[in-house]
Amino acid sequence: MSTFKELGLNSQILQALTDLGYENPTEIQEKAIPQVLSSKQDLKAFAQTGTGKTAAFSLPILEQIDANSGDTQAIILSPTRELALQIANNIADFSKHLKGVKTLAVYGGASIEDQVRKLNKGVQIIVGTPGRTVDLINRKQLKLSNLKWLILDEADEMLNMGFKDELDKILAVTPKEKQTLLFSATFPKEVEGIAKAYLKNPIEISAGEKNKGTDQVSHQYYVVSERNRYAAIKRIADVNPDIYSIIFCRTRRETQEIADKLISDGYNVDALHGDLSQAQRDSVMEKFRNKTLQILVATDVAARGLDVTDLTHVINHKLPDQIESYTHRSGRTGRAGKEGISIAIVTVREKSKLHPIERLIGKKFVSTPIPTGKEICQNQLLKLIDKVQDIKVNETEISDFLPSIYEKLKDLDREELIKKFVSIEFNTFLTYYENAPDLNDSEHMRGVDRNSDRGNKRRDDENMTRFFINIGKKDKLNPARLIGLINDQRIAKNIEIGQIEILDTFSFFELDKTYEKETMSAFEGNDVDFEGRNVNVEITTKQRTGQARSGGGGGFRGGDSSRGGDRGPRKRTGDSDRGNDRKRGGDGDRKPKTDFGGFGRKRPGAPGTISKSTFGSDQNPKRRKRI
Repeated sequence: MSTFKELGLNSQILQALTDLGYENPTEIQEKAIPQVLSSKQDLKAFAQTGTGKTAAFSLPILEQIDANSGDTQAIILSPTRELALQIANNIADFSKHLKGVKTLAVYGGASIEDQVRKLNKGVQIIVGTPGRTVDLINRKQLKLSNLKWLILDEADEMLNMGFKDELDKILAVTPKEKQTLLFSATFPKEVEGIAKAYLKNPIEISAGEKNKGTDQVSHQYYVVSERNRYAAIKRIADVNPDIYSIIFCRTRRETQEIADKLISDGYNVDALHGDLSQAQRDSVMEKFRNKTLQILVATDVAARGLDVTDLTHVINHKLPDQIESYTHRSGRTGRAGKEGISIAIVTVREKSKLHPIERLIGKKFVSTPIPTGKEICQNQLLKLIDKVQDIKVNETEISDFLPSIYEKLKDLDREELIKKFVSIEFNTFLTYYENAPDLNDSEHMRGVDRNSDRGNKRRDDENMTRFFINIGKKDKLNPARLIGLINDQRIAKNIEIGQIEILDTFSFFELDKTYEKETMSAFEGNDVDFEGRNVNVEITTKQRTGQARSGGGGGFRGGDSSRGGDRGPRKRTGDSDRGNDRKRGGDGDRKPKTDFGGFGRKRPGAPGTISKSTFGSDQNPKRRKRI
């Protein structure tokens, strides 16, 4: 392997690379840098995301740039403003010891007047989005007469985003005597068309095979029913306490909805999509880069500008419409020599979509079962133990308290102490997942779940009273708020609660039949009001909604709670309807309260009440909680 010095770079650039911690060039850098330094021939380069393409094209340009001239000498075109900013910042880092070299990012959403003022002061390297670059050309503010290099970075993405007309115009108006460098992670026919039309006898170099995925990424798929997609994402997050991931969605709306649900369920998550302002996007990306957020839910386009080297997972909530996009998605992990996992969540009908992706990336997807509750609990428990082992003890501050602590615990042996300590943190998690259903979508498992659940429901019904309440989704009711409403009536302590069903204008809930009279008296005597409506509660003896159906869900699952009921037409909207009444979800499908592993936020509840975080879509109907 060559060193950067052997590639022919000057001492100022080498010092900047040393400052940044770069030691040896990547494969694409080793091939591209000497080629651009030694030849004016056009270049067509294939390299996966995260292989160091920015340095591959910018370092040889910086080596040859004329710092004494303020003319624009290089234009780098990028599909998104985030990527343009990222490239400009990288070049600024590479050139920090080169006096007089200036770089400017130009993109929409920022003041074009400010960008023009900076251009007029003299800038050698422009990094721009196609649209803003065309605007500046049309205004005759971007002088192209002395242009020496034109770089198309992420050419496939620019074409996917509909920038062909802009690329055609830019390529047509730039000087004929220039060197054009085209970099792309995939080479569909549209990119080949651009190369054929505008590159002159290009040299072709490649780091890896065209359109193939990186060897550092393993590809897995989980088969679920449509209604369990979201629950599967939660299981994946919970079984990987140290997860650092991007969840890719196909639409802006889907992106925001998934993010809102996860935020509502206590995960450190945010959304990144085109509806955010530039300031919001910058804030979200900065938080994700510094790991304040552990999961980012993003559209393909919005995530293009995110340069993160240590993602553990990429999760495809749904497969992309264009199979080449999968290569870009999975390429966000497994970077800088680290291993990564790309997960596709599919239904049985969608499994066939995996085959063309396998042919494209040259790898097979591994069928992986969705984690069980037991697996999740084991991983979270081990994470807790690791946390205990790694905790730093402040001997000075704690020493005064230790004698009284030792006295309190003197009757407990070592094993008892460990069990009790673990249980303080872990009981909620164990309870949450103790009867979690199998989410894997197979005919065998569905048959088992249905048979076992039906028997449990029949047995459970005998000890429960079913109540009707005259408020529902339209009143912004969800299971968590209903539990809170019941708690507010102070009926009694430790009442078992069964199934909750939230419908559009009314709902149903089950309580221990022992407290049937007390419940009715409490609601009648307290003159209960909810969101401006007088609350009316009645006992109903009719069959629970969906009892005649399969029992693969239920409990507090959003999809189940939107089925029709005793007083209205039967309807099933599925999980996608959850949370529509509230910005942050509102389906009550919350992550268990923990202070270890993963990234759940502690949400302590009032004494004697149900913690909202203990109810979720990922629960078995036969579970009983207490209020």
